[in-house]
This record gives sequence, C-alpha cells and structure tokens, in this order.
Amino acid sequence: MKKLLYVPVIHMEPDLGSLATDVSNLSSKVCGEERWNKHRQAVSDFWDSITTFLLSLDVTNLKIYQDGLMADGELGLKIIEEGAKKGSKNYEIILELISRGGEIRKTEDVSLLKEEYEHIIRLSQSKSFLQTGLAYLQYKMRKARLTEERDRFIAERINETFRDGETAILFLGAYHDVLPLLSKDIVVVEVKEEQKVKAYFDELIRGRDGGKFEELAEYLTSPVTLCGKERSNYSLED
Repeated sequence: MKKLLYVPVIHMEPDLGSLATDVSNLSSKVCGEERWNKHRQAVSDFWDSITTFLLSLDVTNLKIYQDGLMADGELGLKIIEEGAKKGSKNYEIILELISRGGEIRKTEDVSLLKEEYEHIIRLSQSKSFLQTGLAYLQYKMRKARLTEERDRFIAERINETFRDGETAILFLGAYHDVLPLLSKDIVVVEVKEEQKVKAYFDELIRGRDGGKFEELAEYLTSPVTLCGKERSNYSLED
C-alpha cells in the first residue's frame, strides 16, 4: 500500500521571498487591514497545528513532496534550509522531518515555476492602474492552464517515484487539483480538509460573513484529527 498524507498549504510571507511586502500590501487592500491581520495570525496557528501533529508521528523513511520544490538531493536541501532560515514554518517542518529520517523528492518543473513567478512579479510590482490591469489580465489568461500543467507534472512525479510500501507527505496549495491525477493505488489522507481550506480563502477574499470566517479560521488552527481519531492515537500504519 502507498499512503500519502496531504497538507493543503497556506503560504506565509516568508514563503514569498522578495515578493512578501508587495503581496502583503496588495492583500491588505483587497481584504481589509483588520481581516488580513487576523488571517496572518490564523496562518501562523495553522502551521503550529500541522507541526504538532506531524512531529508526533514516527516519520522514519517518510518521503516528502513540496509545493515549489524543483530539486532534491543537496540542492533541494539547500532550498529547504534557506526557506527555514527566512522563517517559513512549512520549510521548518520539512527540515525537522529530514533530521528524523525523512527524504525530500523533486516535485515541480523549474520552467513552469519560473513562468508563474514572473507573472506574480509583474502583478505585484505594477506602478499604475493600467499596468496592474494588463498584468492581471495576462496572468488570468494563463493561470488556469499553467496550474493544470504544474498539477500534471507533480502528479507524474509522485506516480513515478512513490513506491509500494512507502508513506509520503504532500505539501501543496489547496487550489491545485493533483489528487484526482494520482494512481489509484495511492491512499490519500487529508491532514486538513482541502474544501474547508478553499472555503476559508473564499471567505477571506470575497466574504462578508464574519462568523463564517471565524468558524473556518478556528477549524484551520484546531488540533489535527484524522478519521475521527485524535492525533495522539494516530499512526502512519493505520
């Protein structure tokens, strides 16, 4: 059997590198400063919850697939170490998993990542309304297809490298759609429910129901439960 733990990633500002300030400022304008600040705290607490769960498991020989990871081996480890140094809780978790016997695997295609990064740079650094509009239209026209191409590549990487009897973890943004593309012999366990993470983002950006937003934020930050089991009773062998 192949068991895959799926963590729907919510990016923190350190994950965005040089784009962090621009993206944060833009998001604050879209969501409102108060809601954006609540979101930033919720994301931090979300990763604390994920960390507590994962580090309670025996992760020896765990295979790790990561959103945006374009290499494994020494280069991949360097990427993870640099991200952890910048304060990414996602990368901090992976670094700890590696120290406990986990193994990172190349997950993404570098050319597709580069293209997406260039679109985001143009959008976040546009200086005028016209530039922003053009950058947004260009990104919108390409984004769906680009995400689909990334998803296919990620799924192919997992299907080709995930061996029978292994357990792996996939850290990937909730708006990707990789799970339906995975081989049928891979058993997927959602560490946090993908649909609830998507609902949270929809409410964050477009919603006006403060109660629903708070409810979803509480779900994200709550202790992880799987199949009705508290994390203290869960094993990778279950």
